[in-house]
Amino acid sequence: MPTEDPISLLSGVSYGRLATSMRAMPFVAPARHITLDGAVFLRIHRGFGYHRSIDRSVVAYGADNFTEGGTAMWSVQFTGLAEIIEPDERTVRAFGAEPHRADGKPFEPVYLRIEPQFATVHTLDYLSEQPNQHAA
Repeated sequence: MPTEDPISLLSGVSYGRLATSMRAMPFVAPARHITLDGAVFLRIHRGFGYHRSIDRSVVAYGADNFTEGGTAMWSVQFTGLAEIIEPDERTVRAFGAEPHRADGKPFEPVYLRIEPQFATVHTLDYLSEQPNQHAA
């Protein structure tokens, strides 16, 4: 079981899933994340249109290390208020390279900042002799 706090675990993976609703319909979207100064920053594609319903809304975010295989897997989930931001240079650099395309269209980033609330970690532990065989 990880001994780190949930938000610190996020630095071990690059992508997760953002969940909220648009016009009362729930959706889940892929997002690139980084953690800086206790906050979680997300980068999503403007072309998805999700940013319009996310700004100043409570969202859920989750990420995990399930595709890495191994014997100690974890999943982090949290909720928090999301806000669209104009990132500073340090934040943009921390995200690294952008995808070239999203759903076949040129990638246009939108950046969000989330102050995590109600964070949890769930773990799956396998015996060392029998690691997870379902990793991609």
